[in-house]
Amino acid sequence: MSKILELFGHPTESHDRDWQRIVHEQKCPFLERKCYKVRKSDPANSIGTCTLLYGKEERTILICPVRLIDRRKIFIDCLHLLTKHEPGNELHIVPEISVPGGSVDYFIVSVREKKVMDFVGVELQTLDTTGTVWPERQRLLRELGIPRHDDAEHSQKSFGMNWKMTAKTILVQIHHKIQTFEYFNRNLVLVMQDCLLLYMNNTFKFSHMRTPASIGDSMHLHTYRLEKQDDDSFNLVLDSRISADSEGIEICLGLQADAKIEMKRLIHDLQRKISKETLFSPL
Repeated sequence: MSKILELFGHPTESHDRDWQRIVHEQKCPFLERKCYKVRKSDPANSIGTCTLLYGKEERTILICPVRLIDRRKIFIDCLHLLTKHEPGNELHIVPEISVPGGSVDYFIVSVREKKVMDFVGVELQTLDTTGTVWPERQRLLRELGIPRHDDAEHSQKSFGMNWKMTAKTILVQIHHKIQTFEYFNRNLVLVMQDCLLLYMNNTFKFSHMRTPASIGDSMHLHTYRLEKQDDDSFNLVLDSRISADSEGIEICLGLQADAKIEMKRLIHDLQRKISKETLFSPL
């Protein structure tokens, strides 16, 4: 059984699909254009891997953030955060806008008479892999009877999941961006898979996060689980909603704890040097 569960958005267990056409077109069904994940050594070929089976627990792991926008469900689950949206306003999904601290994957925008009335930022995060998935992909193509143009299927190179780097990187990025959203009194939503949040719960301090999410918080975290359907496809299902403010993200990263340690050290040094000689007198 292949460790690749979805290729170009299609479940690999469905052998009755026209895989010759799917692999030839290299089309991402979520973006409605060619899959942007290409090999550096061969940019003409898209990798197309969306979901993997990984580990002894055989977890179903999303590795492509675009996979999260399937059926636009994640955007629907953020609409309640558009507190200034009114009936009659248009809704727009705007990709890739830069803000202080980086760029945001998507904005959900409420528009009236061509004027922006409200918006919510949406960041997508899936797990990054270590190593290469290409040999596993080529072995899958062999099973599906698709011609290959290299002998990578014979490679013994494996891949893993970069849990620690993925989790730390996204928290740092969110910490940089959330202050901008607080300044504008708007919300930023981080969308990820349930297993990534489980890892973050075990690695960082998350006990202070509000569950269920509070609409008054600037930072919201929506997690989704994958449920297998009768046709072997996978459906995204909202699993949890939690929230915090910028200080809450700092606690996750341990920044406040570090600051408290530095403060104690500073006070200790000051008290050690206080004496009659340091006493201030206007005379």
